[in-house]
Amino acid sequence: MMSHRSLLSRRAQTLVIAVAAGSLALTACSKNEGGKSGTDSKKDQKEAAVQSKAVEYLGAADSTGPAKDVAGAKSGGTIQIYQETPLTHLDPGQIYVSDAGQIANLLFRRLTQFQEDDKGNVSVVGDLATDSGKSSDGGKTWTFTLKDGVKDQNGNVITSADVRHSVERLYAKFIFDGPTYLQTWLSGADYRKALPDGGFGSKHLPASVLDTPDDKTVIFHFDTARPDLPQTLAMAGYGIVPAKTDTKANYDKAPVATGPYKIASSKSGKSLVLVKNTNWDPKTDSVRHQYVDGFNFAFGITESTQTKRLIADQGDSKNAMQFTGSVDATQIQDVVKNTETYKRTIKGYQPYVMTLTFNLDRVKDKKVRDAITYAVNSKSLIAGEGGAYGGDVAPNLFAPTLPGYEATYDPYGRLKTPQGNIAKAEEILKSVPAAEKKVVFAYANTEAGQRRKVAIEDALTKVGFDVVSKEVDGASYYEQIGKLDNPYDLYITGWGQDWPSPGTVVTPIYDGDQVADGSSNYSHINDPKVQELIKKALTQQPTEAAKTWREAHHYILEKVNPAAPLWYTKQLQLFGSNIGGARYSSVSSYIDVTRLYLKS
Repeated sequence: MMSHRSLLSRRAQTLVIAVAAGSLALTACSKNEGGKSGTDSKKDQKEAAVQSKAVEYLGAADSTGPAKDVAGAKSGGTIQIYQETPLTHLDPGQIYVSDAGQIANLLFRRLTQFQEDDKGNVSVVGDLATDSGKSSDGGKTWTFTLKDGVKDQNGNVITSADVRHSVERLYAKFIFDGPTYLQTWLSGADYRKALPDGGFGSKHLPASVLDTPDDKTVIFHFDTARPDLPQTLAMAGYGIVPAKTDTKANYDKAPVATGPYKIASSKSGKSLVLVKNTNWDPKTDSVRHQYVDGFNFAFGITESTQTKRLIADQGDSKNAMQFTGSVDATQIQDVVKNTETYKRTIKGYQPYVMTLTFNLDRVKDKKVRDAITYAVNSKSLIAGEGGAYGGDVAPNLFAPTLPGYEATYDPYGRLKTPQGNIAKAEEILKSVPAAEKKVVFAYANTEAGQRRKVAIEDALTKVGFDVVSKEVDGASYYEQIGKLDNPYDLYITGWGQDWPSPGTVVTPIYDGDQVADGSSNYSHINDPKVQELIKKALTQQPTEAAKTWREAHHYILEKVNPAAPLWYTKQLQLFGSNIGGARYSSVSSYIDVTRLYLKS
């Protein structure tokens, strides 16, 4: 689904795309509220497999609003949001990190949208479109018809021209932080050259690529079949930006809403207030609700403070919730041991793999990378995330939620020595010059970032590394490490599948064509063999492609080693006793914000 990037993972974007307060996440699919994510890792991983199921594309009947009522839902009131770091972006085209992806579900609509049921099953429906899309020409051509009566917050009707504009502006240089699937599929890896001014001038993409024959029709033409397009277009990064009110690079500051809520006020780094968008018509929306009057975001509240307030459940905290933060690791036992408090949690396996990523432009000696991979202490890092409720040891780069996951594939012995293999690391380092043992580690200035810093420093120092730790602002963490000329050797990153396919993991992170400022290829890996395998897999049918993705995965981890696998993430979030409708979202990996209400 989407990849959520975050300080937890980027993601995510995936969707996801990774973690604001220690748990932003790149956007992706996750388990539903019904999961009992906790101390039984094997059971958790088995339950996580629901996310690897194929996503069904639904037609007009399922795409027509209003959304199915939430049992017991009431209207009115304002939900308080506790968040540690400010939101990374509000411009849809820049959204690929989980905090922004989460708020996008309230503010922005796209051509398609993910819909999930109470069992965690995910499908794709039409959002602005009447259905999830119609393919022809062997899957190379996709046609979408826009619904009647969809308007932006200013009352302007959304037309095919707005869709065209929203696609073309992604080619502009000021858009640097969002997904690139659609652009590269339409115009190749060097897509910006096809439309340097992002459609703001007189030049547009030709009808042979993107056709809008009338106000209600949008047609995409690709040079090869793109069966995943409906899932791609459901990503927050492909939300609609109305052409009339696009302020280009300044759009991040005051975007125009098409969803059930709009921005009433914003104080940078301090607060954000959302109120009802009166021009949103529930009859056109089969996914979202508009039960509460609004959401008040308070930034700068650490996860430990969030957790204390929500455990106490007094005053306004009864109407409050965590947004992309998680229960503070040191207070998890206080939450899970109290029956009444534990009832106010959502939990599940996330799709993210947290890794210690190497900047290959700086850490060029594979022996150094291998030594660090053996030395890192997954056990200590997971303890900092809350132990078994926060994550499981990751032996490789694929998550349990991903098709093709191999639970026993463990080339660096992570499962046998989760605390690190000191002897093996020291043995490798014997032939490494002293100058190469000094490494610069970047960490986010959040509570979670601080804990991770201590764990990394401790593990690497034990085997003889001189670790220089550099603090990075949490809100711009991925932006800073995403610069090609960044001054860091190592940084923790996370990634979750954009939808159930290894291609949405291998391609964004390990494709040499993605080496660029703002790209998710944080290691800067550009290996001919990897490139060859990616190109091969993308042209194969699913069964054959699965074998090729597996070969690519093994080659990347064993022969290149651009990132040391650390842990798979789990989610545990807390909300106030007056909040109703809370469930774990199989799409966002957080509380499903599209269906919340206040009980009184």
